[in-house]
Amino acid sequence: MILEVLAFFVLAITAAVTALAALLVRELVHTIIWVAAFFVSLAGFYFLVSAPFLGALQLGVYAGAVTILLLFGVMVTRKRIFAHEAATGLGPAPVALALLIVVVLATAASTISSSTNQVYGFTISALSTALFNQYGAWLLLLGLVMLPALAGAIYLVREGRE
Repeated sequence: MILEVLAFFVLAITAAVTALAALLVRELVHTIIWVAAFFVSLAGFYFLVSAPFLGALQLGVYAGAVTILLLFGVMVTRKRIFAHEAATGLGPAPVALALLIVVVLATAASTISSSTNQVYGFTISALSTALFNQYGAWLLLLGLVMLPALAGAIYLVREGRE
Protein backbone atom coordinates (compact mmCIF):
# COMPACT_ATOMS: atom_id res chain seq x y z
CA MET A 1 0.00 0.00 0.00
CA ILE A 2 2.75 2.46 0.90
CA LEU A 3 4.65 1.61 -2.29
CA GLU A 4 1.54 2.31 -4.39
CA VAL A 5 1.03 5.68 -2.71
CA LEU A 6 4.68 6.54 -3.25
CA ALA A 7 4.42 5.52 -6.92
CA PHE A 8 1.31 7.68 -7.28
CA PHE A 9 3.07 10.73 -5.85
CA VAL A 10 6.14 10.18 -8.03
CA LEU A 11 3.94 9.86 -11.12
CA ALA A 12 1.87 12.90 -10.11
CA ILE A 13 4.95 15.06 -9.62
CA THR A 14 6.45 13.77 -12.88
CA ALA A 15 3.22 14.51 -14.78
CA ALA A 16 2.94 18.01 -13.32
CA VAL A 17 6.59 18.87 -14.00
CA THR A 18 6.57 17.54 -17.56
CA ALA A 19 3.29 19.31 -18.38
CA LEU A 20 4.63 22.57 -16.98
CA ALA A 21 7.92 22.12 -18.84
CA ALA A 22 6.01 21.56 -22.08
CA LEU A 23 4.34 24.91 -21.58
CA LEU A 24 7.42 26.87 -20.61
CA VAL A 25 10.23 25.69 -22.89
CA ARG A 26 11.09 27.88 -25.84
CA GLU A 27 11.92 25.32 -28.53
CA LEU A 28 9.05 23.56 -30.30
CA VAL A 29 10.80 20.20 -30.52
CA HIS A 30 11.57 20.30 -26.80
CA THR A 31 7.89 20.97 -26.14
CA ILE A 32 6.96 17.82 -28.05
CA ILE A 33 9.52 15.79 -26.12
CA TRP A 34 8.12 17.04 -22.80
CA VAL A 35 4.60 16.17 -23.97
CA ALA A 36 5.83 12.66 -24.79
CA ALA A 37 7.27 12.37 -21.27
CA PHE A 38 3.89 13.47 -19.91
CA PHE A 39 2.16 10.76 -21.94
CA VAL A 40 4.53 8.15 -20.49
CA SER A 41 3.79 9.29 -16.94
CA LEU A 42 0.08 9.16 -17.72
CA ALA A 43 0.53 5.58 -18.89
CA GLY A 44 2.14 4.89 -15.52
CA PHE A 45 -1.10 5.96 -13.84
CA TYR A 46 -3.02 3.41 -15.90
CA PHE A 47 -0.63 0.65 -14.92
CA LEU A 48 -0.88 1.76 -11.29
CA VAL A 49 -4.68 1.40 -11.24
CA SER A 50 -4.48 -2.07 -12.79
CA ALA A 51 -5.51 -1.07 -16.28
CA PRO A 52 -2.65 -2.53 -18.33
CA PHE A 53 -4.56 -2.43 -21.62
CA LEU A 54 -5.13 1.33 -21.30
CA GLY A 55 -1.51 1.79 -20.21
CA ALA A 56 -0.21 -0.07 -23.24
CA LEU A 57 -2.64 1.85 -25.46
CA GLN A 58 -1.44 5.13 -23.95
CA LEU A 59 2.19 4.18 -24.61
CA GLY A 60 1.54 2.95 -28.13
CA VAL A 61 -0.88 5.57 -29.39
CA TYR A 62 -0.02 8.76 -27.56
CA ALA A 63 3.56 8.40 -26.37
CA GLY A 64 4.48 6.66 -29.61
CA ALA A 65 2.32 7.49 -32.60
CA VAL A 66 1.07 10.97 -31.67
CA THR A 67 4.55 12.11 -30.65
CA ILE A 68 6.03 10.82 -33.91
CA LEU A 69 3.21 12.51 -35.85
CA LEU A 70 3.86 15.83 -34.11
CA LEU A 71 7.60 15.62 -34.74
CA PHE A 72 6.99 14.68 -38.37
CA GLY A 73 4.58 17.58 -38.77
CA VAL A 74 7.09 20.02 -37.35
CA MET A 75 9.88 18.71 -39.53
CA VAL A 76 7.74 18.90 -42.66
CA THR A 77 6.35 22.39 -42.04
CA ARG A 78 9.38 24.17 -40.60
CA LYS A 79 12.74 24.52 -42.26
CA ARG A 80 14.70 25.37 -39.14
CA ILE A 81 13.03 23.66 -36.21
CA PHE A 82 15.82 24.44 -33.80
CA ALA A 83 15.97 28.13 -34.73
CA HIS A 84 14.83 30.90 -32.42
CA GLU A 85 12.09 31.84 -34.86
CA ALA A 86 10.43 28.50 -34.10
CA ALA A 87 10.34 29.34 -30.40
CA THR A 88 7.28 28.68 -28.33
CA GLY A 89 6.57 29.10 -24.65
CA LEU A 90 4.22 31.10 -22.52
CA GLY A 91 4.61 34.43 -20.88
CA PRO A 92 3.74 35.13 -17.25
CA ALA A 93 0.13 36.23 -17.89
CA PRO A 94 -1.15 32.91 -19.36
CA VAL A 95 0.65 30.94 -16.64
CA ALA A 96 -0.94 33.10 -13.93
CA LEU A 97 -4.36 32.68 -15.55
CA ALA A 98 -3.86 28.91 -15.74
CA LEU A 99 -2.92 28.78 -12.05
CA LEU A 100 -6.01 30.82 -11.17
CA ILE A 101 -8.20 28.42 -13.16
CA VAL A 102 -6.60 25.42 -11.40
CA VAL A 103 -7.29 26.96 -7.99
CA VAL A 104 -10.92 27.73 -8.88
CA LEU A 105 -11.49 24.23 -10.29
CA ALA A 106 -9.83 22.58 -7.28
CA THR A 107 -12.01 24.61 -4.93
CA ALA A 108 -15.13 23.72 -6.90
CA ALA A 109 -14.16 20.03 -7.01
CA SER A 110 -13.57 19.89 -3.27
CA THR A 111 -16.91 21.59 -2.63
CA ILE A 112 -18.75 19.21 -4.95
CA SER A 113 -16.97 16.09 -3.66
CA SER A 114 -17.72 16.97 -0.03
CA SER A 115 -21.43 17.47 -0.77
CA THR A 116 -21.97 14.27 -2.78
CA ASN A 117 -20.44 10.95 -1.90
CA GLN A 118 -22.24 8.80 -4.46
CA VAL A 119 -20.15 7.35 -7.25
CA TYR A 120 -21.82 6.25 -10.46
CA GLY A 121 -20.40 3.23 -12.22
CA PHE A 122 -20.88 2.48 -15.89
CA THR A 123 -20.41 -0.73 -17.73
CA ILE A 124 -18.48 -0.50 -20.98
CA SER A 125 -21.54 -1.31 -23.07
CA ALA A 126 -23.68 1.32 -21.29
CA LEU A 127 -20.96 3.93 -21.69
CA SER A 128 -20.48 3.21 -25.40
CA THR A 129 -24.25 3.24 -25.93
CA ALA A 130 -24.51 6.62 -24.21
CA LEU A 131 -21.58 8.06 -26.15
CA PHE A 132 -22.50 6.87 -29.60
CA ASN A 133 -26.29 6.84 -29.44
CA GLN A 134 -27.24 9.79 -27.31
CA TYR A 135 -24.12 11.92 -27.71
CA GLY A 136 -22.89 10.72 -31.09
CA ALA A 137 -23.98 13.87 -32.87
CA TRP A 138 -22.17 16.01 -30.31
CA LEU A 139 -18.95 14.04 -30.81
CA LEU A 140 -19.28 14.58 -34.55
CA LEU A 141 -19.85 18.30 -33.98
CA LEU A 142 -16.75 18.40 -31.79
CA GLY A 143 -14.74 16.89 -34.63
CA LEU A 144 -16.12 19.47 -37.03
CA VAL A 145 -15.20 22.28 -34.63
CA MET A 146 -11.65 20.93 -34.34
CA LEU A 147 -11.20 20.89 -38.12
CA PRO A 148 -10.92 24.71 -38.48
CA ALA A 149 -8.48 24.70 -35.56
CA LEU A 150 -6.31 22.27 -37.50
CA ALA A 151 -6.58 24.44 -40.62
CA GLY A 152 -5.61 27.49 -38.53
CA ALA A 153 -2.59 25.67 -37.14
CA ILE A 154 -1.47 24.72 -40.63
CA TYR A 155 -1.89 28.33 -41.74
CA LEU A 156 0.18 29.58 -38.81
CA VAL A 157 3.11 27.26 -39.44
CA ARG A 158 3.23 27.52 -43.20
CA GLU A 159 6.47 28.74 -44.68
CA GLY A 160 6.87 32.31 -45.84
CA ARG A 161 4.47 34.00 -43.43
CA GLU A 162 5.83 37.21 -42.01
